[in-house]
Amino acid sequence: LSTMGNEKRSKINQLISKWPRGTVATASYLKRQGFTYDLLTKYRRSGWIKSFGQGAYILPEDRVEWPGALYAVQSQLGLEVHAGGKTALELKGYGHYVPEETRTLFLYAQPRVILPAWFSGERVGLRLVVTRTSLFPQNSPVGFSEWKEREFSIRISSPERAAMEMLYLVPEKISFEESLLIMESLVTLRPEIVQKLLEMCRFVKVKRLFMYMAEKHRHPWVEKLDLSRIDFGRGKRRIVFGGELDPKYQITVPKDRREGTV
Repeated sequence: LSTMGNEKRSKINQLISKWPRGTVATASYLKRQGFTYDLLTKYRRSGWIKSFGQGAYILPEDRVEWPGALYAVQSQLGLEVHAGGKTALELKGYGHYVPEETRTLFLYAQPRVILPAWFSGERVGLRLVVTRTSLFPQNSPVGFSEWKEREFSIRISSPERAAMEMLYLVPEKISFEESLLIMESLVTLRPEIVQKLLEMCRFVKVKRLFMYMAEKHRHPWVEKLDLSRIDFGRGKRRIVFGGELDPKYQITVPKDRREGTV
């Protein structure tokens, strides 16, 4: 009997020692590692692990925040979802005047990606905005970077991609003014990545708005772009109501934002 007990103990010890601190472990992932549902239920009842909603577990003393939850979604469930837009820019230090209590987590996913029910704003203590879009072609590796926590890392957008993802949500979820402010700090974007993303980007509004703001702030990398290779579409696009038309990019922008009146 004692050997059985030792075997069980070594199995739970193995589980706990391999568990990256600060992360969620999904039931499906643990099952692949040889932990049956019955065994997990026993561990939970014994207080070795704690439920984090249906089909997800955390270590009892562990503090799990959104990166540790996203880690499980990316690494264990293999879903095409990442932290992007304003969230990725904030992580890289480009956020503007963000009041702590209204923190929003911006996630971007391919169309039809369904997040597990346990991944919710309440559980990670944030307002969750999930944008499902084919802004860029699926499986394109361009414009991503790793964000490292102590024992794990997650995939987030690089600043170049994040800026375009942010502009995709203007003006419905992010104001024109705020995105213009954030764009002002993007002085060191890599022109070769910007070029690739603009060529791949499927939304005319985003490409025009991105270039409008980049030129407005006179960012040095703008001169290294070849705009002749980018499809800016035809016709006018309304970004804001009651604005005025920018003649170059044919988009309506707020009236007080034109040269000389800023």
